[in-house]
Amino acid sequence: MTRNHPPKHSLRVVIKEFHMPPIRDGVILGRESPIGCEAFRRALELLVVTPFEHIELEDEVVADILVRRAILRRLSRDCLTAFVLDRIKPLMGPEEILHLDLHAELLIEEETL
Repeated sequence: MTRNHPPKHSLRVVIKEFHMPPIRDGVILGRESPIGCEAFRRALELLVVTPFEHIELEDEVVADILVRRAILRRLSRDCLTAFVLDRIKPLMGPEEILHLDLHAELLIEEETL
């Protein structure tokens, strides 16, 4: 003897705040990425008021870095570029777009106080 049981339904929802833009601190665009730097910059300008700086590179893998201007007040363009080329470039392909979540800390010491 079989009983017909109605199906049970369950719904689990996790709600989080949507952040605009989905880019917090910066992005690295590969040389063959599906969207170019200019289009990406225009999209950012439409989505946020936070200014981003463009760093163009002459490299076979990495084409551009877009980074929040505030980051460049703590870290020089040259330092960021060297870090990207030394540490991130070996991990990416030219078709990729990588998101940067940067934590630039600056230690300031004064001995004359």
